[in-house]
This record gives sequence, C-alpha cells and structure tokens, in this order.
Amino acid sequence: MKMYNSLINSILQLQSKQVPATGIGLFRIFYGLITLQEILFLLYFNHLIFDPIPYIDVEFPMIPFFLCLWGIIASFIIIGYRYQFAVICNYILWIIFINFTTMQRDFDGGFDSFMTGAGFFLLFMPGDRAFSIDQLRYKLSTPFTHYNTYPKPTVSSLSYYLPVLICLGFLYFDSAVHKLFAEHWRNGLGSWLPSTQPYYVSAIDMSFLLNNELLQKIIGYTVLVFQFTFIFFFSNPRLRTVFLLVGLVLHLGITLSLNIYPFGMGMLIFYLLLVPFSWWRGLSKLVTARQPSLTVFYDQQCPLCNRTVLTLNHFDLFNCIDFKSAQAYAQNYPALSKISPDTLLLDLYAVDHSNRIYSGVGSYIQILKKMRYLYPIGFILSLPGIYTLAVIKYRSIADSRARITCDAECFIAAGMTDNNLYRQIFETFATRKPKAFSRKLAKILVAIIVLQLNSTIHYGLLYRLNLDVKNSPISAPIAEASNALLMVSLTFLGITPHALYLHDHFVGYDRILAITYTDQNGVEKWLPFVNEQGRLLAPNWGRVHSMWANIAVTPTINNLRLEKFIMKVTAFWGLKIGLNLDKTVFNIKLKRINAPSYWVHDQLHQNFSAPWATIGSVKWNNKVISFNLPENINSL
Repeated sequence: MKMYNSLINSILQLQSKQVPATGIGLFRIFYGLITLQEILFLLYFNHLIFDPIPYIDVEFPMIPFFLCLWGIIASFIIIGYRYQFAVICNYILWIIFINFTTMQRDFDGGFDSFMTGAGFFLLFMPGDRAFSIDQLRYKLSTPFTHYNTYPKPTVSSLSYYLPVLICLGFLYFDSAVHKLFAEHWRNGLGSWLPSTQPYYVSAIDMSFLLNNELLQKIIGYTVLVFQFTFIFFFSNPRLRTVFLLVGLVLHLGITLSLNIYPFGMGMLIFYLLLVPFSWWRGLSKLVTARQPSLTVFYDQQCPLCNRTVLTLNHFDLFNCIDFKSAQAYAQNYPALSKISPDTLLLDLYAVDHSNRIYSGVGSYIQILKKMRYLYPIGFILSLPGIYTLAVIKYRSIADSRARITCDAECFIAAGMTDNNLYRQIFETFATRKPKAFSRKLAKILVAIIVLQLNSTIHYGLLYRLNLDVKNSPISAPIAEASNALLMVSLTFLGITPHALYLHDHFVGYDRILAITYTDQNGVEKWLPFVNEQGRLLAPNWGRVHSMWANIAVTPTINNLRLEKFIMKVTAFWGLKIGLNLDKTVFNIKLKRINAPSYWVHDQLHQNFSAPWATIGSVKWNNKVISFNLPENINSL
C-alpha cells in the first residue's frame, strides 16, 4: 500500500511540472520517419512478403494501395497534421498488418511489437505541441492575434516519463532476465557473438573492436547492468545523463554493426524523451538568433497579411525574422521614409541590417534565406524564370487582397481547438481532479505492470527453467489464462518476450545457406541476397533478414519451411533481376561456421572465409518449382 501511495504521489508531482514540448515533437517526427521508411520497405518487398508465390500467385493485390494510404498517414504524423486522427489510424494499421498478414508469422521485423507499443502511447502524448502543422492551424483560427502573444508550448513531464518507463524500462528488464540464461551473455560476450555471424552483420567491418576481448566483455557486462538498472534509476536527475549517453552508444552500435537497423533506430528515438529538459532550453538559446537579421513590415489590418505572417513565423524556427506592423513601426525606419504609407501597405516590405529594402517576391526570397534551413528554396525562387513566374503570381494575389474580407475563407481553421486525448485526459481532467486522475492512472500502470510481469515470468522464468506447468491440474488453468493475457498484451500494447540472440538461437547454429544461379551461358553467379562471405546484402535487412536467418535457417533446419522460403527468394529475386525462371538453375550452397560462447580471435573473418559447398539445386518449370535437396540438411 505504501508503494501504491508513493506511485500516486509521483504521478501528481510529475503531472504538475511543465517542461518544453521539444522532445515530444521530435519524438513524433522520428517515429513517423521510421514508420514511413518501413512502409517503403514493405512496398519494395511487397511481392516477397505478401504473395504466396512472388509475382506468380498474387493473393493480396490491394496491399500496395493500403500501404500507400498508410504512408500518407505516416506523413501526417511527421508534419503533425490532423495529429489525433493520424496516430489513431497508424495504431490500427500496425495492428492489422502485424496480425492479419504474413508479417508476424514469416517476416517479423523484430520491432513490430515495439512500434505498436510506441504508437499506443502516441495516442495520449501531446505530439502536436511542437513542430506541427496543427499548431499553425490553431494560430490561423485567430489571425489577428500577434504571434508574440502565443506562449512557448509546454507539456507535463509525465508525458516524457511514462513512455520511457514502459517502452524502455520494462523491455530492458525483461530482456535482462532472459539474458541471464544465455551462456555467452554470462561470459560477457552477448554483443560479440551476433557480430561474428555473417548473417547478422552489416556492411561495416567491426573486427578492430571484436578482436579486443577485454573491450567486448566490458560492453557485454555493461549491457546487462544497464538493462537491469535502467527501470529503477533512469528518472534520477543525477543518473539520467549517464543512462542517456550509454543507451545512445549501445543502440547506435546496434544500428551500425548489425543489419537490424529498424530496431536500433526505433529504440534510439525514445532517447529523445530522456534528454534533460535543461538541454532543450539550452539548445533553444544556442540556435536561436540573438537579433533578427531581417525586419518585415505588413499590413496589420489585412487578414491575408496576418495569416501570412503567422505562417512564416511558425516556420521561422531560429527566430531570424522580426515581423512588425507597417502602420505602427514603419516611421521608425529611415530606409522606408521615402515610401508613401499607401504604397507601403500594398506589398510586403523588408529591411535587413544594411538598410537594404526588399518588397514583394524579393521580401519572400530574403525571408526564406534568412531562415537558414529554407535557404535552398529562397535560392531557387530567385533564379531567372522562376522569379518572373513568382512575381506574376504574387501580383495577382497582392493586388486582389483588398477585396478579401475576414469571412469563412479567412478563418481557415475557425473553431479549431487543441482538443486531443492528451488535453482531455492529462490537462482538463487532471487539472480539475488531480487526485482522482492520479489514482486512476496509478491503477492503469499497475495493470500494465501485471501484464509485463506475466510475460516476463511466463517466458523469462518458467519457460527458461523448463517447468512443466501445462500438465498440472492446478497450474494448467493459470497457464492458459497467462497465454490469453499474453495474446491481448502483445496485440494491443506490444508487450512480448525480448529474448533476442540468446543461446537457444545460436547453439547449433553451425551452418548457413546461400543461393547462386547458373545463367544460360553456364556462368554461376550469386543471387543478390547472400554474398560470398555469407552476409545478407542490403536491402535484404530488417524483416527479410529475420525471415531467412531466424526462420528458414536455424540450428535445426526444417526442410518444408526452408523450401517455402527458397521458393519465395528465387521467384522474387529471379524475376526482380530479369531472369527467365524456366531457363535458370538455382544452386543451394552451404558453409560451416562457428558460434562459440567463448571469445575467439578474428571469429568474424574465420566465418567469412569458410568454403561453400553445393548441396542441391532448385528448378522452375511453368511456374512450378522442384527441389533437389538432401532429406536431412542438419546431418551435413
């Protein structure tokens, strides 16, 4: 009961503390970018992943259409447009694609459940408070309000801590429990062993690090200590920076050294939420211009001008432009004294530090250039031809703006309010009834903790200890209930065992397979899939790597499963590179490798240089494949 009350008090304290929204906004942007790159990946490998027989038996012809819709939703998330609608659609699409297609069964990306969990928290996070189009739409709903009157966006610190606690803290602790049962992790070689296996390494040769035994053991044990302690100490102000820097280095190492880059990047974005709030404030002061480099004068009584200024200021991230009312401030600038007041109101005028005057399109060009990151657009706009067209378009708008009144066209986002789930729950309800809010949220957190403990105990302890709980009359019903809870928590919250690269994967992993083909001239070539070293070539990483290295080729190879994926790979890549399948013979190659649980000098290159042997062949004939493979590959 004391711990529960402490949890309630912590929620009250975190909820009352307002912090910059910068980290939340960047988290939203990078989450959207990772989702978008994965959608593009799925589009590229559409036929390999979703077709029963790539290009030959197309079972889901509408998949590309729905992937494109998903891509639009991800783009909305990136730019922060219709945020609440976008994150709801994104969350639903992750669940649908994972649970109703082959993505989960045959092409598990290793981070699908993680992205689902992150997507769930985005539903309740104020992701549109910074760097979003929605904030601009909100400002445009009151166009005559000066941009300086809008306060800098802040959010509750609770919106930072909760996702980190559950999506990182629980994940790390669960993973650490599993690692204790793996011999190579207990030997301090948890990060070393996967990096010596040809199937798992990226194109970057990390041998200079792998061949340092002491360094590898330091890294391995650091990972264990880091994962066990993260959930307890990451919120400590004195240790927060330590966990931030160590986590960034570890996950950046995963992203660069292994070919599961989506998983590494997905983990990295959560560290945006771990950056100390003072760093965001300091970074804002560092990148913000001390003095505006351009002063722009606009007609304060013109609805279109006010909307234009609000829009330009919204994208002026470094505060390089100062917008002033021509009616109130123009007389204070000698450079504008020769311009009559009536003429001054007809165009958008700008004055730089050298008292050079710009008007019309020239003002826009200078605005874009002074904003720094939009300089290329300003440069393009100044090019001959483009500049002429821009002037013509500008004049047609500027000369007609006097006829525009502040009606429905002016209030393009009239009535829009910041009324998403975060505001309804974490601000409106929490402000009115803080204690009731804290108690309800504490109960929800306890429920999530129970779901995570169910997964950790079920797979991390009972399964690892080989305890027979299914045949006992007492424990059997409990095991069934546990499985049901696991299904629910995995589907909707992404809670899953994080038993990555443990002994049950590498013990007996002493052979790998590759595919070559003999063309019509009798020349043997490597399919652009697995190369001579045994590395999976880009772009066959992420979920395609998982299909081949974790499902098709395992310590105990199942011929039916292997033949299924050989069929998919040969059909996909054969047709992708323009081969005539009926006139091509595909050769199945095998090489012996080692996956020791103890350190071996230059193990990666030893595995790279091991010789290949042809163990069989595959032939297509009129869209039907035939295999000539040994009955028991495991005995080779």
